[in-house]
Amino acid sequence: MIQKFAAPTHTDRYIRVAKFADVQAAGSLLVRSEKHTIALFYSDNKVYAIDNRCPHMGFPLHGSTCKDGIVTCPWHYARFDLASGGTFDSWADDVPSFSVEIRDGEVWVNLDPVVDLHAHHSQRLQDGLEQSISLVIAKSAIALLDMGADFTEPFQVGLEFGTRYNKAGWSTGLTIHTCMMNLLPYLDAEDKPRAIFQGLSAVASDSAGAPPHFVVHPLPNSTVDLDTLKSWFCQFVEVRDSEAAERCLVSAIRAGANSEQLADMLFTSATDHRYIDSGHAIDFINKALEALDAVGWQGAESVLASLVSGLATASRMEESNSWRYPVDLVAILESAFEQLPTALATGRPRQGTWSSEEELVPILLGEDPQKIANSLLTALEAGCTEEQLASVVTYTAALRVARFHTNNDFGDWNSAHHPFTFANAVHQGLRRVSTLELLRGVFDAAMSVYLNRFLNVPPARLPEPKDSAQNPEELLNQLPDLLNRQQQVNQTGKLVADYLYNGGSVERLMAMLGKLMLRENREFHVIQEMEAAFKQYSLLGETAGIHVLVAAARYLAAHAPTMRSQGQTYQIADRLHKGDRLFEESEFS
Repeated sequence: MIQKFAAPTHTDRYIRVAKFADVQAAGSLLVRSEKHTIALFYSDNKVYAIDNRCPHMGFPLHGSTCKDGIVTCPWHYARFDLASGGTFDSWADDVPSFSVEIRDGEVWVNLDPVVDLHAHHSQRLQDGLEQSISLVIAKSAIALLDMGADFTEPFQVGLEFGTRYNKAGWSTGLTIHTCMMNLLPYLDAEDKPRAIFQGLSAVASDSAGAPPHFVVHPLPNSTVDLDTLKSWFCQFVEVRDSEAAERCLVSAIRAGANSEQLADMLFTSATDHRYIDSGHAIDFINKALEALDAVGWQGAESVLASLVSGLATASRMEESNSWRYPVDLVAILESAFEQLPTALATGRPRQGTWSSEEELVPILLGEDPQKIANSLLTALEAGCTEEQLASVVTYTAALRVARFHTNNDFGDWNSAHHPFTFANAVHQGLRRVSTLELLRGVFDAAMSVYLNRFLNVPPARLPEPKDSAQNPEELLNQLPDLLNRQQQVNQTGKLVADYLYNGGSVERLMAMLGKLMLRENREFHVIQEMEAAFKQYSLLGETAGIHVLVAAARYLAAHAPTMRSQGQTYQIADRLHKGDRLFEESEFS
C-alpha cells in the first residue's frame, strides 16, 4: 500500500516516523524527528502529518479534535485542513504540513516544506495589514527578515498599503512607520525587526476599515509648465479643494517634476499659512519624502497624493486666538516675510562666516516676539544660512522640552513637543530644498516656541557636567529600571547627561533609548520625539546634541511605563519563529 496525496516537493527527505497500525489505532500520534515535532492524524484510511504547534500561539495540536478532515485546536479553536494545513481562520495562519507515504505498513514523512515560504510570509503580511492582526504582522515580518529580506521590503509593503487604504490620507500610522525606518541605524540588531513590526502595526491600525483611495488622474495631454501647476496647487489647497489640488500634483509628477520640485510644491502650500495643524502637516510631508528616499521615487504618485487631503483640511493658526491676541503674531510674521528677500540678498555674500548661535538662543527663548522676528532677520543679514537658522530654532525648541517643569499639566508635554518636531521637519526640509517659502516655517517655529514660554516657568535645570562617574556604563545599565517607574523625568535626564559628560558612547545610549521606547506600547509623539532627537544630535554637535537627547529621554520617561502589550505580542511571534516550545508536553522538552 502506497499513499501519496501532498503536493510534490523539490527534494525528497522522507524519514520513517511510525507504524501505520499505531496511528490507525490511536487516531493521532505525536512523533519527533530532527528538529520537528509532528502530529500524525488518521482520517478516512489515510495518515496526515502537520506541525504539532498551532501557528497561532504555539499550543500543541496533538490530541485535537479531528472531524471530516478538519482538525480544531482546543485553545482558541483555530481550524485547519489536514491535507494542506490551510486554516479557515485568518488570524491563526496555516500550519506547516508534510507529504506522507505509507511503505510496507510504516509511515514516512517528507520534512521538506511544500510551500514557497517567502511567498507565504509576504501574503501573510498583506493579510495582517488588511485585517489589522498584530500577531500575524509580527510573525510574517520576523520570518521575512530572517529569510534575508532587506528591511525596505516589509517597509514598502506597509507604505503602499497605508497610502492606498486610508481615507484621511497620510497620518500618524505612516509617520510612525517612516520614523521606525529612520531609526534602524541607531538600534541594536535584535531591535530592528521589532521597530519594523511597530511601524507596520501602526499602519494597519490607521487603515483599519478604511476604504481605498481612488486615484485622481493627471490632466490629459497637458503641456502646463511646473510653475503654473505649483501655483494652481497652492490655490486649490488655499480654498480646501483637495481633489483639484491632487490632480495638479499628479500632473506635475507625470510631467517629470524631480524630487526637489515636488518637495517645494508641497512645502510652499504648507507654509502659505501659519503653523498648520500644530506642525503635523510639515512633519507628514517630510516623512513622506523620506519614505520615498528609502524605497525609490517610483511610488511618488500614491505616496505624495496621500498628503493632499491633510493639507487642504489643516487648521491654520492665523485663525487661532493665541496667534492673534494679545499680540498679533501673524502680523509680525507677515511683515518679516516681506523683508526676507532683502535680508537673504544682504547676507548671501557673508554666508559661511556667521557664528552667533549662542547670542540668538536667549532671544528666541525670550518674551518679545517682535525682537524674535527681528533677530532672525538680522541673523540672515549677517550671513546665517537658511539651514543654520533652522538648526538654531530647532535646538531652542528642544530646550523647551529639556527644561519643561514637571509641575506643568501632563498634557502640556505635547505643547512643548510639537514645536520641536515641527522645527526639525522644517530643518530637514531646508536641507533638501532651500526655498524662501519654506524659510517661513523657521519663523513659524520660532513663534510657536515663544508661545510655549510659560512651560519653562520656572525652567527645569539642565544637567551640568559636574558629577564624575568612573564607569559610565554602570549608569546606562540603570536606565531600564529607572523607566520601569512612573515620572522619573528629572532623574532620567540627569542620568543621560551624566553618562555622556563622562565619556559614555552616544551610539550605545541611543540604542538603549530606542530599545526602551520599543518596549513600551506604541505612542505617536514619543516616536516622533525620539526620531527627531537622534537626527538632530548628529547635526548639532556635542553640547547642544546632549541637551536634545536629554529632552528626548525626559519625554520618554514622562510617558513610561505603559502596559507593554505590543511587546508581548512581538515576543510571542519571535519565540514561535525561533521554534520555542511554548506549550508542548514535557516528554520532548
